[in-house]
Amino acid sequence: MVDAGQIQQIYDQLEIQSLLTLYCTSLDSKKYEGLESVFTSDAFIDYTSAGGIKGAFPEVKNWLEEVLTIFTMTQHVVANFDIRVSGGEATSRCVFFNPMGLGLPDGKVQMFFVGGYYNDKLVRTEKGWRITERIEESSWRYGEFPGEIEVPK
Repeated sequence: MVDAGQIQQIYDQLEIQSLLTLYCTSLDSKKYEGLESVFTSDAFIDYTSAGGIKGAFPEVKNWLEEVLTIFTMTQHVVANFDIRVSGGEATSRCVFFNPMGLGLPDGKVQMFFVGGYYNDKLVRTEKGWRITERIEESSWRYGEFPGEIEVPK
């Protein structure tokens, strides 16, 4: 028989999984305001393993909005969720796969792929679960990133 604690655990894991999907949807749809429902206002985010920046959520959110404009398409995918809930706090480690397309002057799209892990710390708030810390752990890349395109830092 399933008890109330187990039901809460399942609910929390599903809510966190939906939150991680919302992150991907917000980036790929270029609706960055959705990130306000993913991270706490004081969250720390580190994308340095992928050549990005690290810092407080507002700074990193602005950077994401700027840097992702160079891609004609992105498709962030998360899977293999390892979510551990303990009361009002949680940790999550999930795999990410991120194909990105760069528009070229001749109209073609050059594909570039990145994969790795998102390592997150989360907290339950009045509005649901939110990420307080994200450390991206890029594991591999495939495809050439054109040298003439500069990524803002």
